[in-house]
Amino acid sequence: MKYMMFVVTSLEPDTERDESDVDLWVDPLDASGKRVIGEALQPPSTSTVVKVRGGKVLTTHGPFAETSEVICGFDILEVADLDEAIEIASRHPMARNGQLELRPFMVWDE
Repeated sequence: MKYMMFVVTSLEPDTERDESDVDLWVDPLDASGKRVIGEALQPPSTSTVVKVRGGKVLTTHGPFAETSEVICGFDILEVADLDEAIEIASRHPMARNGQLELRPFMVWDE
């Protein structure tokens, strides 16, 4: 099963986070093939929201909603089941000072 794992954090800067902690989480998962891809994202102020209303393309720059937490990165996991995804997410450094949202990919009938 594939899961999108959203890495969610507060807008407040985290002075305790050590980037080497993330490498310790990433490296073995990449080697095992359990982590398909992952990236950090630029801040919400760089986002663009796109929608079509009345046949017109409308864009809004910057964050769409007022929030104290933002998605700051993502990982795509290829695992056997939700239990394995939870176990992997629980080892991510952001599980200690942020949160991780796991969402399964849609399975379309072929």
